[in-house]
Amino acid sequence: MLPSLPESALRLRQHLTQFAPLSDDDWNLLEPHLRLVPLARHAVFAEQGRVAADVGFVLEGMFRQYYTKDGEERTSYFFFEEQLMGAYFSSLTGRPSLVTIEALSTGCCLTFPYAVLADLFDQRMAWQQFGRRFAEYLAVGLEERMVSLLLLSPAERYEALLVSGNPNILARVPQHYIANFLGVTPVSLSRIRNRTSRGQ
Repeated sequence: MLPSLPESALRLRQHLTQFAPLSDDDWNLLEPHLRLVPLARHAVFAEQGRVAADVGFVLEGMFRQYYTKDGEERTSYFFFEEQLMGAYFSSLTGRPSLVTIEALSTGCCLTFPYAVLADLFDQRMAWQQFGRRFAEYLAVGLEERMVSLLLLSPAERYEALLVSGNPNILARVPQHYIANFLGVTPVSLSRIRNRTSRGQ
């Protein structure tokens, strides 16, 4: 059963105010553009090669973001409840997305057009503040991901995941996707987990 639109909108507003305070007038500019979107398992929210027009707020479910190169998928991120989700490069530039975002479970999102959000950045200081702080949040996450891939060994990446404060990945995501995210084979991940559990 889908959550109600008013309840979902309130959850989104509460999430956005973590980045910037939004008055009723500010919020009322976005609210008419919100829509509930149910997604089946393996449904695609954004697709590599297609322009991504919408931003999603995850209400239920989990999602995987990945690149495809020479037929090989490379997982770069996971999204869970209470997170904003989108192919931001495509939304910002209007160019085809470099990533695919697919549902790993049945789920539901509250979506709105990125173009509407971009207009709000120009109209209201509160929305401009939100945009800046959210961009900073994304930049920090991207740098952490790059440092992990460039400077840490697979075992160190797994240990960093253990202490990341995000239990959803280890508790809910299938092991072969976690291995792909860490840049190792499932067999290698199993060995790393065994060594880590023995404290070696």
